[in-house]
This record gives sequence, C-alpha cells and structure tokens, in this order.
Amino acid sequence: MTADPAQPTLARRAQEIEPFLAVEVFERAQELERRGMDVIHLEFGEPDFETPAVIQEAAQKAIKDGRTKYAHSLGILPLREAIAEHYRARYGVEVSPEQILVTAGTSPAMLLVFTILLDPGDRVILSDPHYACYPNFVRYAQGEPVYVPVHEEDRFQYRPEAIRERLSPRVKAIVVNSPANPTGTLLAPERMAQVAELGPWVVSDEIYHGLTYEGVEHSILEFTDRAFVLNGFSKAFAMTGWRLGYLIAPKPFIRPLQKAYQNFFISTNEFIQWAGIAALREAGADVARFRRIFDERRRAMIAGLRRIGLGVGSEPTGAFYVLANAKRFTQNSFEFAFRVLEAAHVGVTPGIDFGQNAEGYLRFSYANSLPRIEEGLDRIGRFLAGIAR
Repeated sequence: MTADPAQPTLARRAQEIEPFLAVEVFERAQELERRGMDVIHLEFGEPDFETPAVIQEAAQKAIKDGRTKYAHSLGILPLREAIAEHYRARYGVEVSPEQILVTAGTSPAMLLVFTILLDPGDRVILSDPHYACYPNFVRYAQGEPVYVPVHEEDRFQYRPEAIRERLSPRVKAIVVNSPANPTGTLLAPERMAQVAELGPWVVSDEIYHGLTYEGVEHSILEFTDRAFVLNGFSKAFAMTGWRLGYLIAPKPFIRPLQKAYQNFFISTNEFIQWAGIAALREAGADVARFRRIFDERRRAMIAGLRRIGLGVGSEPTGAFYVLANAKRFTQNSFEFAFRVLEAAHVGVTPGIDFGQNAEGYLRFSYANSLPRIEEGLDRIGRFLAGIAR
C-alpha cells in the first residue's frame, strides 16, 4: 500500500512537540486585531520598553566597524570576559571565559545541554508548574520529563525531599528556574543549596535575573559547580528580538557543546555580541529603571486580580508574571483563556500550558503599560461578573 504523501509520517520527536499556548493565544489575538479590534496583551513575556540607547548604539557602531562576519563559535572573547566579570561581581563566583558559550538566545543553549546530557530514556526533573517549553526540549533530546508538583500554599517552591523521591539512576538533571516562569517564585537559597546536593546535574535557567523585587536572587553556581547556567539579555535588558543568550557549563562539557554549536549554528551574530557587552557594562541604570516600573505594575496587577475575583495566594517576587487561580470560574483553562480573549479582548495564557498542576489557573504578564494592565483587568472583571450572574 502506497503511503499518502498528503499525510506524511513524522518522526516521534516531531509528533511529541506540544503547541506553545501563549503563542497560540497571541496569534489568535493578532487575527482579532486585523479585524479592527483593540486587544490588550497580557499573555506574552516580552518587555514593552525600547532596548536602551547605549545598547542600540553599540550594535550600530559594530555594524559600521564591519563586525558582520562569522565569529568564534564560543562567542567573542570580550563578551565572554564581560559575562565572567558579571558573575564574579554579582554572585561572587569564579567563571572562566572558556566555560561560556554565547548562543542565539537561551533556547538553543537548553536544547544543546539536553542533547549532550541525555541518552534515550534518560530523565529530567521538572517542577509542575514549569516553563511551557521545558518538556519539549527534554523530549526532543529523547529524554523523559519527570514532574515534581509545587503548590501555591508553598509559594510554588521545590521541596528537595519531593525531588529526592523521584530520583533514580536514569535521572540525569534537575531543572531550576528562579525567578520562575509562570509563577514569579524566587527559590529560597537554602532549598537551592539542598537541590544542588541531590546528585544529578542542575540546569539553572537564570533568564529572569535582574528582575527581582523582594528577596535576593541566587545563581546555582553559588552552591555547586555541577551545574549548567542558562542566561541572556532578553528580559532584563528588553532585548527579546536580539536573540542573545549564553550558557555557562562545566569545563569537560564545553568542547562537546562547542562542536554541536559549530555544526548546527556556526556562530552567533558578532555585532549583536558587542551590544551585549554594552548591556552588561553600561546599561545598569536602565535595568534598574525597568525593575522599578515592573514592580509598580506587579503591585497593581496583584491588587487588580484580587479585585475582580481571581486568586493570588502566592504573590510573585520576580520575573513579570502572576499565576492567578481561576478555579471558581473554570476547570478548563485552555477553553477559558480563549473565552476571555473573544469576549473581553484580553490575551491571557491558560495555566495548562505550564503543567497539570496549573490547570484552573491563568498566567498574566505585567510586561505591558500600567494603563493597559488596568484596562485589561477592568474588561476581564466585567466578563467575570457577567458569567457569575
């Protein structure tokens, strides 16, 4: 029997990739906007600020200087030195520039980490809720996610003893994300230290560092050198579209990572890397200003969600998200998020995007202006009042 070319057989890894629901909501919102509707975007984790001028000017200068050729596959040395200096100054840890791989955003870095760590059937511990894309990275590398529930009443923090119960010889890594997406949780340092002692490699997603409003953020490297750190410039520096990230890895892994990057990506845009140096060394005042504005929005978002009848049992202290409890209105967050979009013209992300333990929740991003946040919450409030009658 001849295979139907209209129905191709996909590889298992392709079949297992789940849609990114925040993007699905965003794209439906764009359709409504094309029809002339005013949609307020609270679904996406993208700062609404312009990239600081000092960063833009550095990129422009690099282009004028001809920095438009292939670069070193690990990244230009001045940027790797600046990253090492940042980790020394901010966290008191020593990182060699030779341990750093500069990538086109943190997503390629995460894909490469799991590719070199995992054999088919190896396992990775993830929190539930977790960043929506983590399981897809693990499965694409032929690994298996193992979920450890974290709960609102415990501020959505890992319990090291709960992780220990899920350990087995096949568990190769534990993923830590602090501050976290979607919860805004900052993992307590004592818990981070205990996670570091459990044995598997720790993969620490530190992309929201620089956006902490209460407490102190810690790098996993303060507690162990058996760790991979993912970080970048998208969030704190308002550089999402620049696609600039980096990976700090134990030295024995750098050569395999470098070879993979050479084959799959060749190198990261050089002129963008010079902008990254300016970000680390010259944009501190801009980052502090962004953080103050986000904190004001955070407080307004929390108060507004409670005012319209959604629960915020765990107030976020980092990133720019609130995971709000909507269980009094729905047990199907996917369907409900699209109802909110169609009826109130406000984009929010369904909790199920982040794991079964987030079902019945909605994630709200406060990376939009305060007037738009307030208008969006007012619209949702009217919608909720209507369905509650």
